[in-house]
Amino acid sequence: MLKTPNNNNPFESWNIGSGPKLIIAGPCSAESEDQLLGTARELVACNIDVLRAGIWKPRTKPGTFAGVGAEGLAWLARARQETALPVIVEVATPSHVDACLEQGIDLLWVGARTTVNPFSMQALADALRGVDIPVLVKNPINPDIDLWLGAVERLSRAGLQKIAVVHRGFSAANENLYRNRPYWTIPIEMKLRHPEIPIICDPSHISGDGRLVFAVAQKALDLLFDGLMIEAHIAPETALSDARQQLAPDQLAEVLRRLDFKRAYSDDIEFTTTLEQLREQIDLADETIIAALTKRMRIVDEIGQYKQKNHVAILQPERWKEILTSRIDAGLKRNLSERFMRELYRCIHAESILHQEAQFKKDDQN
Repeated sequence: MLKTPNNNNPFESWNIGSGPKLIIAGPCSAESEDQLLGTARELVACNIDVLRAGIWKPRTKPGTFAGVGAEGLAWLARARQETALPVIVEVATPSHVDACLEQGIDLLWVGARTTVNPFSMQALADALRGVDIPVLVKNPINPDIDLWLGAVERLSRAGLQKIAVVHRGFSAANENLYRNRPYWTIPIEMKLRHPEIPIICDPSHISGDGRLVFAVAQKALDLLFDGLMIEAHIAPETALSDARQQLAPDQLAEVLRRLDFKRAYSDDIEFTTTLEQLREQIDLADETIIAALTKRMRIVDEIGQYKQKNHVAILQPERWKEILTSRIDAGLKRNLSERFMRELYRCIHAESILHQEAQFKKDDQN
């Protein structure tokens, strides 16, 4: 769904949400009826749009709290009756889907551990065939955009039309600031490929720490995400799952109050004019960059020909190390980050090797 200048709610046709961004909040797990209802009642004051709670929890280790099961669906139904909030639940099997549909659950989400399995996704798609219900698909645990899109496509082919995706970060083996690495380039690529699919950020699962939720949520809004899914619990310190990343309702209210909900466009003439002038400068700078890269690759072609004639290998490790070190240093002196310079020159080096390989093949054929 393309963004419009007046920044309409992308979920308007779903008949949920009143603002430009969809706010989903609630406990990681429905632990008891009192806990769920108490949390829901306090979240009403936060002006959220949808109440979330997990009742089937795919836990990493057996013996940990795996949710209350289908019993929790009745609690969610009562919470919806009391608060008038639509409710959303995670499903992982066709039997979960059947139970939710029977109880009249408003929305469903598919978790990362399910998205990663095409067999599971197809089973869910088959169970939902012909059903008009919104479904949110979390990214798979590994950073694979095609696997994510494949899950969406399976649901779409089953006839579902109200599909959104949820960015919850990606698992990583080594220590990191966040519980799950954001890898923002992947959801950005998702938006570029399919601007019609609303995208929501789950800062709770990315951060793994309630103190980091605000920063991650703001980053998502700065990137024009369409909504947020945040875990909130009436007493986070006693939560049976993911206690560290959940916010108390008053903490959630403060996070939402502080967030700067960015617009896609501005009607201000001065802003529009100035932005257009700056973009023209960007276009000119890009033309210069492309011309310089074209010149560089012509020189690379000559080097490839010269190496071939003299029986010298394409890859020169010492030269590559020298280039990478010197270019990173030059970039740092001009306020360009080491990460950016390293990735930039890795791409340039990879393309240079391809050019020289082409020269080798050309000479071999002659």
